[in-house]
Amino acid sequence: MISTLVDFFLHLDKYLSTIIQNYGIWTYLILFAIIYCETGLVVAPYLPGDSLLFAAGTFAALGSLNVVWLVVILIIAAVAGDATNYAIGHYLGPKVFDQQRIPFLKREHLERTHQFYEKHGGKTIIFARFIPIIRTFAPFVAGIGQMAYSHFASYNIIGGVAWVCLFIFGGFFFGNLPAVRENFSLVILAIIAISFLPPIIEYSRKYFRPVQDVVADE
Repeated sequence: MISTLVDFFLHLDKYLSTIIQNYGIWTYLILFAIIYCETGLVVAPYLPGDSLLFAAGTFAALGSLNVVWLVVILIIAAVAGDATNYAIGHYLGPKVFDQQRIPFLKREHLERTHQFYEKHGGKTIIFARFIPIIRTFAPFVAGIGQMAYSHFASYNIIGGVAWVCLFIFGGFFFGNLPAVRENFSLVILAIIAISFLPPIIEYSRKYFRPVQDVVADE
């Protein structure tokens, strides 16, 4: 399972090419489903997000997909996914955090997202769009925290539009450069690595702060 998922990530261009050839216009529905599930279901945080959007933009530049349809359909998927996730969190309520074991969920993901949410407030919904895993849990935690839906909806739309447009147009304009095409797997790895940098940096700062404080006190 894990090896298959890794292979899919590393060879998104080949898999997406096969999907386009085999399913044609239904490719839009397949991409919609992946983005919707990645953002809307807390049990699916490991589905491709940033990298899939970039790869889709690359194929749009080749004429295999219509970039306007792609942007509109995937913005709807991203916004609808977050809205669904918010509704699930709102329904379950704060009692989720009181449970010692949560079926299908990793508690540390919830706790990490909750801390991120406490630091950045409502803007977490926008920032989280660009951070894997936290992207999936942020609207869920917003729903648990009973965030006003009017505020959530505005952050959701802004974040969804910015996220989809940035990566699709990134792929559209840069994905077919010779250096990118020849090293597509490395580019995908770089996108994934960069997207994980914010939480890694934040964790490192928290981890090393006590040591720094002790040194300062001495």
